[in-house]
Amino acid sequence: MSAEKPPESPGSPESPERTLSEFLLRACHDLKSPLRSIRTSAEILKRESVPSPGSTTEKHLAFIVDGTRKIDMLATALTSYSLALQIEASSFTPVSLDVVLRSALARLNPEMREQNARVIASDLPRVNGNSDRLAHLFDLLLRNALRHRSDRTPEIRITAQKENDRWLIGVQDNGVGIEAAWLERIFRPFVRLRGGTEGAGLSLATCRIIIERHGGRIWVESTPDQGSRFCFTLPAAG
Repeated sequence: MSAEKPPESPGSPESPERTLSEFLLRACHDLKSPLRSIRTSAEILKRESVPSPGSTTEKHLAFIVDGTRKIDMLATALTSYSLALQIEASSFTPVSLDVVLRSALARLNPEMREQNARVIASDLPRVNGNSDRLAHLFDLLLRNALRHRSDRTPEIRITAQKENDRWLIGVQDNGVGIEAAWLERIFRPFVRLRGGTEGAGLSLATCRIIIERHGGRIWVESTPDQGSRFCFTLPAAG
């Protein structure tokens, strides 16, 4: 009698998710080059032909430039989502969330300074995980807080609480908040909050994949006009 084939893990080379991830990465990579060429050509035409303000030519060129920008943004978001699908436990090491947060803040420094945003973080723990993807997780959550800011100066508080062999991390903002009907839906791919037009609608879906690949869960607690608190769990290091 032949031996039964073991079930495929999400990160195994033959798993459907791994196949989908590889497909998306290759498709996004192949999209990037022609998109850059189209956008660059349209910008050159706009600059060299100097179409009259409000003319049909100017409108069409602006449409091309904006359209390629949005497609490029979508390709970048899909690449991020695909990389999250490839997270494997074999890549986990002890990771300092303090270091991970500093890495994310360094990338976000221009946007933070422009909005006078403030991040307050208690001493963050060491967890077991993929440092690159966890840095990207913080990057996405911080960008989300800045994108959905209120009239108040953005203030983001990051806390950590030990729960047995896991850490509960909270990312609290003072933004516009989220209605109850959206608290679960916003973690689905391509879902944007009502009235939202910026972004590809994949940021929070990518956050969920990153956390689930670490064996944790993520959710949000929010009150409209009073901000949101994104909570997620990660395995403690050691």
